[in-house]
Amino acid sequence: MAKILIVDDAAFMRMMIIENLKKTGFQEFSEAGNGEEAVTLYEAEKPDLVLMDITMPVKDGLVALQEIKEMDPAARVVMCSAMGQENMVIEAIKLGAVDFIVKPFKPERLLQTVKNVLAS
Repeated sequence: MAKILIVDDAAFMRMMIIENLKKTGFQEFSEAGNGEEAVTLYEAEKPDLVLMDITMPVKDGLVALQEIKEMDPAARVVMCSAMGQENMVIEAIKLGAVDFIVKPFKPERLLQTVKNVLAS
């Protein structure tokens, strides 16, 4: 089963994502509260997928995405963004994100995106 790293500075958002993914059988998760933790955890655990918020303290999602892709060009990273962050989403895709989800997202959209990315 896939190991998923969830990166968001809001603990309730990480919890919500995990709860939704658990319902469909995913069980292995790591959590990070900022981009710096995400890069460190990625290096240590090599997850199959990263779900990462764009706007975070310490190191934002775009910088963390860049560092993860430098470390592992095959890394599969899906960015999560709030409405109105279209420019950042475009930047994230240029930096190598495989997809993005706009918050607040519907559980079905989250699950479909995760399944599609892991199947590719």
